[in-house]
Amino acid sequence: MTRKLIKFVILFDNTNLVYFPGQYLSGRVLIELKDDTPALGLHFHVVGEGVIRVSGQRTERVYDRENYIDFRMRLLGEPGERQAPVLLSPGIHSFPFKLGLPLGLPSTFLGKHGWVQYFCKAALREPTGYTHKNQQVFIIMSPIDLNLEPPILSQPFDCEIEHKLGVACVSSGPVLCRVSLDRGGYVPGETIIINATVYNRSKITVKSTKAALTETIQYLARNKVLESETRELASLTRGKIKPGERDDWTNQQLYVPPLPPTNLRGCHLIKIQYDVFFIVDPKSIEKPVKLQLPIMLATYPFRQDDGSLQRKSSGTHYPTTLPIFRPWLEEKATKIKT
Repeated sequence: MTRKLIKFVILFDNTNLVYFPGQYLSGRVLIELKDDTPALGLHFHVVGEGVIRVSGQRTERVYDRENYIDFRMRLLGEPGERQAPVLLSPGIHSFPFKLGLPLGLPSTFLGKHGWVQYFCKAALREPTGYTHKNQQVFIIMSPIDLNLEPPILSQPFDCEIEHKLGVACVSSGPVLCRVSLDRGGYVPGETIIINATVYNRSKITVKSTKAALTETIQYLARNKVLESETRELASLTRGKIKPGERDDWTNQQLYVPPLPPTNLRGCHLIKIQYDVFFIVDPKSIEKPVKLQLPIMLATYPFRQDDGSLQRKSSGTHYPTTLPIFRPWLEEKATKIKT
């Protein structure tokens, strides 16, 4: 059949290949033949899977997998080992398919040590035993609507710490730090409003203060975290604070860049977490003081009771489209240890 088969492709009705859970996945398998061609069957397989592959000791690969979709159908031919071949005439043959995607699917995700992917496979079997194969990837985007999440995410979020600088037996005094965010949930294109007070009651100069939006990806296999990477996505920095002085952050804006929608609910192998870290860096051998404020990054923003968007802060710009991939995954990780 090799010379008789001119074209063998999977075509989706949705040409941008992006689907939401609960939608229909539909399209056709297109076969173009040069001559009369016998075939035993055309098999179609829809797969959704999460995979973890991490280098372990002695270079072996720690491997784990879970399935989200495993749907098979026969588009041509009858079941059984002794079915008669079907003779396909020259020209173009179209075999349609349609299935409902389950609710609760995790979003497509491609990482350094694992991924969540969805694809269709088609296999055309010859009577000779030879099988022609093809496959096509599609993208699942599972949205998060902040209006359907716990109401506490719309409320201001704050934390406080008092940290004594100096070695264990000789303290130079404390640094008091209070930080608050305007709320706990955002979407790409919005700005995080930060208010903070840093009061340096120690005898050591604070070199700088910094607010950083980070993304942490954890890869798990057999319920153990095997790899973890943290990326700094945006940051704001202010200068030194001398002993006895204070610095106030008033309505400082930390921009949330365009990010892929990351809803991996339903995936037990990869965890995504977003945080705002507020970092106080003393001018000494002291380790920086870090406050961690977890936030949620969603797909749909908060709305008023009448359905309109909540008032945007100055400079907020909602992107018209969001990327699917993370180009910064190939960059050097920014390590922010908690």
